Amino acid sequence: MPPDAEPPRHGPLEERRFVARPLSVQDAIRRDIIAGVLTPGARVTEASLAQRYDVSRVPVREALRGLASEGFIDSRPHVGSRVAAIPVHDADDLFAVREALEVATARGAARRAAALYSGDESPADWWRLRREIAALLDAGDAHVADGDLDPLVAINDQIHIAIAELSGSATLTRLLRQLSWKIEWLYAADVQSRGKRLWPEHRVLVGAIDAGDGERAAALMAAHVRESRIGYLLRHDVTTPSADPAVAAEVARRRSADG
Repeated sequence: MPPDAEPPRHGPLEERRFVARPLSVQDAIRRDIIAGVLTPGARVTEASLAQRYDVSRVPVREALRGLASEGFIDSRPHVGSRVAAIPVHDADDLFAVREALEVATARGAARRAAALYSGDESPADWWRLRREIAALLDAGDAHVADGDLDPLVAINDQIHIAIAELSGSATLTRLLRQLSWKIEWLYAADVQSRGKRLWPEHRVLVGAIDAGDGERAAALMAAHVRESRIGYLLRHDVTTPSADPAVAAEVARRRSADG
């Protein structure tokens, strides 16, 4: 779609995570940016977005401010707003932060599982979230079996967010959710990977959480996110060495082996 082309209008704002639930205008615009419906460099105006999402200009104005602070929109006085560039140059840092967050959430989820099975704790949300993760894993397996890999990016993010929710930390979950939007955006343009190779690791990771083994869950999560980080840097031929010496060394080793 040309940068200044108007995208097609949508119907009522909603997303599907097994059940339909309303999206805010900011969520809906972000969703369309991540999905590539609103492409990098595309000009966006309050009027066009208000018409597209069938809302007034007031929530659109607030949404654009919020998305500018998140880095999805580039707004300049007297110039207007455009969809920002996909932050490929920030990929290494984004994955580093994600690894730290997800190690903490995996460890926390496993500790809650241990407390649950010992009878010391009975979190009301645990089984609901665990059933949701099971359904997501089954859905991902079905897509892999069918060779339909495009949905894996979104399903993967939903699993990782659900694991964060299992940890019981609202703060970590909120931070991871915000970071996941950027990671999903990175992968939206990453046509060479849809996560098939790393997909089986999710069941092993969830198994460690179910067993209440916090250190194993943390180690598996760290390795899982790190492998995603290495793969992304290799596929996009990022020449600036990773800030993590171990990641930088592994990227160099694989490049040398492939060269």
